[in-house]
Amino acid sequence: MVDEADLRAGVFMTPERLAALRTQGAPVVVLAVYSDDSTAPRPWESEPKVAGAFHTYLASDFSAPSYPVHGSRPLPAIVDLQVRVQRWGVDDDTLVVVYDHDGNLQAGRAWWVLKWAGLAHVRLLDGGFAAWVRAGLPTDRVAPQPRHGKARLSAGHMPVLDADQAARLAVDGVLLDSRVTINYEGAPVPPGQPRRGHIPGARSVPAPSALNPDGAFADPARLRALYAAVGADGAQPVGVYCGAGVSAAHAVAALESIGVAAAMYPGSWSAWISDPQRPVAIGPEPGAPGQDEPAARARQVTGA
Repeated sequence: MVDEADLRAGVFMTPERLAALRTQGAPVVVLAVYSDDSTAPRPWESEPKVAGAFHTYLASDFSAPSYPVHGSRPLPAIVDLQVRVQRWGVDDDTLVVVYDHDGNLQAGRAWWVLKWAGLAHVRLLDGGFAAWVRAGLPTDRVAPQPRHGKARLSAGHMPVLDADQAARLAVDGVLLDSRVTINYEGAPVPPGQPRRGHIPGARSVPAPSALNPDGAFADPARLRALYAAVGADGAQPVGVYCGAGVSAAHAVAALESIGVAAAMYPGSWSAWISDPQRPVAIGPEPGAPGQDEPAARARQVTGA
């Protein structure tokens, strides 16, 4: 049986542990992840960061350009990601630690993409930049020089779902929606705007509910209780989606830290609604898997 502490340490890293490894000269690369949704102070390039960290950008480094069928944050091309990873100095055995200013709600995507691309040693800095600063550890404003890593990447090392598989999992397993409640429940939208609601049968567990008030991940007992309450206890297959495959990656990390494997639907809601024939459930309940809710959908379209 895998030790609870080992499970957590396989996903998250404390600031103190990271600092100790760097002092020991371990091969470590730290990536600061920024996005348009980040609460990080602007301009990012001139604000303090973990000393020695590379600036990275969710939209351009860990995503491909938006494309409706694949969602607003498609997975990056492996060849492009490999070039970037090598410039950050990553070899196949390098420990890569990613963080952000948002409880890892952005950096979770980088963690997932790097693992999907085959890097074996990727961790989230638990508590992010705020935890690093609280620990009194060094920061800087200097962009490191590009390096020449030798990591060789390949796709497919993390389980993924497409739209049909996500719909089936809502029937045959547990499909989690990690968006905030208002997006899950849906609301009227003007004509021509994207539909709101959720995949029928999906269960709502907003990604921030896995965090403590200080932005660190909750302890294992609380995480187990959070996900077991909706059936995600490992007894049946689990999948996660969100708006565009960002907060869903955060949920996959939280689940992995308690020993529950979960597949991610990378296209998520932004890809789901690209097909107007796909059903949409409205309201706080999961709804009937595989069925639309026509009355609610009509209200949404008309604004009634």
